[in-house]
Amino acid sequence: MKLDGHISQRFNQDLEDIRTQLLEMGGLVSSQITQAMEALETGDSALGESVEALDKEVNRLEVETDDLCTKILVKRQPAASDLRMVLAVSRIVRDLERMGDEATKIAQMGIRLAEEGASPIGYAECRSIAAGVQAMIANALDGFARYDSNVARDTIEMDQKVDEDYASALRSLMTYMMEDPRSIKRVMNIMWTLRSLERIGDHTTNICEQVIYLVDGVDERHSFS
Repeated sequence: MKLDGHISQRFNQDLEDIRTQLLEMGGLVSSQITQAMEALETGDSALGESVEALDKEVNRLEVETDDLCTKILVKRQPAASDLRMVLAVSRIVRDLERMGDEATKIAQMGIRLAEEGASPIGYAECRSIAAGVQAMIANALDGFARYDSNVARDTIEMDQKVDEDYASALRSLMTYMMEDPRSIKRVMNIMWTLRSLERIGDHTTNICEQVIYLVDGVDERHSFS
């Protein structure tokens, strides 16, 4: 895919700026998730605070990028592939911001578990699902960077495995809590962590749908459900 050519160098730079800022946001969100999972397993409150600090940077980039997208739409009135780029970026940054929020929730769960006592179960499931979600994010950002809709479609298929693993983990944790009611409070924190990871997978699917829209001009939102 090639973006439309322009006489205005400023226009070209604006488009490159929103593309670069989106990829920067994606990298920060991925770092948030990695650090949040480490905070969960170690109970490191300082690491949890670091995740929250990254979230502020993600929020800043979302506002800046969305503002630039609005200015491009108003001033440049882009058409064809340029318009799809601006619309896709505007939608993707919202999903990235929400993914950052979920990573912050995971870090907060880690701090809570450190205070209440570590959960006796569920960490292996969290690690496995987090790995799957991180792979999805890497592929989604790669698909965006290379304008590759096939990578985006393959990544959407990966979300089915994340959902299956999530459902399986919930069943195991529910069984454990019924057998040991004393563990309910701690295990519930793990369940909320798994829920955040599953939501991150859903947001990544949304990003992939926008990559398909950007590259192919086809709106496939909800068509994969």
